Amino acid sequence: MKHALLPILLSLVLVPAAARQARAQTPDEVIEKHIAAVGGRAALSKITSRRSTGTMTIASPQGDLTGPVEFDAKPRNKSRVYIEFDLTSVGAPPGTPKLVIEQKFDGTTGVSLNSMNGDVEVSGNQLDNMRNNIFPTSLLTYKEQGYKMELLPKEQVKGKDAFVIRATPKAGSVTKLYFDAVSYMLVKTAATINIPAMGGDIEQVSEQSDFRKVDGLTLPFLIVRTDPAQTATIKMTKIEHNVALDDKMFSK
Repeated sequence: MKHALLPILLSLVLVPAAARQARAQTPDEVIEKHIAAVGGRAALSKITSRRSTGTMTIASPQGDLTGPVEFDAKPRNKSRVYIEFDLTSVGAPPGTPKLVIEQKFDGTTGVSLNSMNGDVEVSGNQLDNMRNNIFPTSLLTYKEQGYKMELLPKEQVKGKDAFVIRATPKAGSVTKLYFDAVSYMLVKTAATINIPAMGGDIEQVSEQSDFRKVDGLTLPFLIVRTDPAQTATIKMTKIEHNVALDDKMFSK
């Protein structure tokens, strides 16, 4: 396990408290401080489901696609994403049906539904990543899941220092996690994912901001996801917990 190197040697005359503050942290310590900053294990344990609604805007050469988006999730790692886009904003004639994209994962199998291109079973690297996405956060049980966590040198995210942890799962994408060095919020992730429809491996970066309190938890209301093909900006308008979500909505 890697540790950030101290830039200078500590003087023997410094008080022990100062020495403890200067000591390099371990991945476990950073993650525990992140969990506490989010709201703590007790608050997270009370969450039985989550529904997040808002808008998604995808920038494209033809123009911006904007439409409503809904994220649903519940234990153990069931998830669903539903998006609608009005294609007239990118030159489609009036009356063109909306593009509907829906991605579902029932905890074992995944499917991507597309009103224009048809349905595709999710497999390979994408399916592994879905399986790793344990609700409400994989960071609660990363040891049980067999992740290897390594602390890398600090980097800056939008001009602020961030602790960087490289998370390597048993299967799926290796992900770099960026935690703000002051607030310990997860402000950025970067991973190489394999999407056959886009030609193979691509790097996907996600930046989280506009953190707000919801039911005792601090959550991001603005997410910007970037890859070589597009930039998607997600603005949440509402996040609800412990709503009734039928298991059928996560299956094909």
